[in-house]
Amino acid sequence: MTYKQQGLPRWRGFNLLGLYTSKHDGAFPLEDFDLISELGFDFVRIPMSYRKWTCAGDLDASMADKVYQIDEAALEQLDGCVEHALQRGLHVNLNLHRAPGYCINPGEKEPFDLWKDQAAVDAFAWHWELLAKRYRGLSAKQLSFDLVNEPPGPQKITREEHRRAIAAAVQAIRRVSPDRLIVADGMDAGNLPCPELQDLHIAQSCRAYVPMTLTHYKARWWSGSENWDKQLPHWPDIANFDGVWDRQRLLDHYAQWAKMSQEMGIGVHCGEGGCYKHTPHAVALAWMGDVMDILQQYNIGYALWNFRGEFGILDSNRKDVAYESWRGHLLDRQMLELLKNH
Repeated sequence: MTYKQQGLPRWRGFNLLGLYTSKHDGAFPLEDFDLISELGFDFVRIPMSYRKWTCAGDLDASMADKVYQIDEAALEQLDGCVEHALQRGLHVNLNLHRAPGYCINPGEKEPFDLWKDQAAVDAFAWHWELLAKRYRGLSAKQLSFDLVNEPPGPQKITREEHRRAIAAAVQAIRRVSPDRLIVADGMDAGNLPCPELQDLHIAQSCRAYVPMTLTHYKARWWSGSENWDKQLPHWPDIANFDGVWDRQRLLDHYAQWAKMSQEMGIGVHCGEGGCYKHTPHAVALAWMGDVMDILQQYNIGYALWNFRGEFGILDSNRKDVAYESWRGHLLDRQMLELLKNH
């Protein structure tokens, strides 16, 4: 059965990382936009750290006012990214990977907690209003906002705490751009749908990273991954820490998203997915083939993490790929064709 996705085109594309952390230089190679468009994709997601256009480095509770100090030059880098993408017919999805008071990745300290402190909620909404004003002239077909990357699960925050922050940002954006397309990542790092957000009339974003022992094999930043090398990943996966993963379990996992979309009219897109470079290539392709089949069946679009780099199709530094030399890069043609066929 093919599902009719509610409220969203089936965008397909990639994440681009020029503003991903405060340590990234804000540069987006212009050829990336050209190549993504030339290859037949239509979507770029831009994960961003709000620190890029405010105060870099660690903050403590006495420095919360610095989150409102804007570096205009950094925002102009974002303007350039948006402009280049739109010139090539790509939809742009802006995401706060690090929002005031929260980031799924360890590292920089925050002066407050997005899920617990009203000051953080206020700053979060303020930054989205800033971006809404900056891009109010662009249509929802051109530009969408993905509010905060991969919120925690119910074991760490309540659904009410999550909703409070999301609703504040939605209200701030809509005061400026009533028709802006807004997306909320699912809770539990994008793996748990949030039907309680239905009345906000926003879309939601899932992930394609399960099972983690396969997709994040030997990922240096993922706690515990150093202990996953006792057995190479394979697909179907039987060495996972939360039971066996196979095609049927993937189908059941994404069925909850399709059900929410069908029954509640909530659009769904898969904002991130992929396999880290140390997963054997044949295993990565076998798993990805099942994931892409299922997303296509449920009519859910996707954005691979990333375009060039260790999850991507270009210059991914995998040791077991027969790369094709293409436009001065090493292209993973097999992965590209798998994506294009879905």
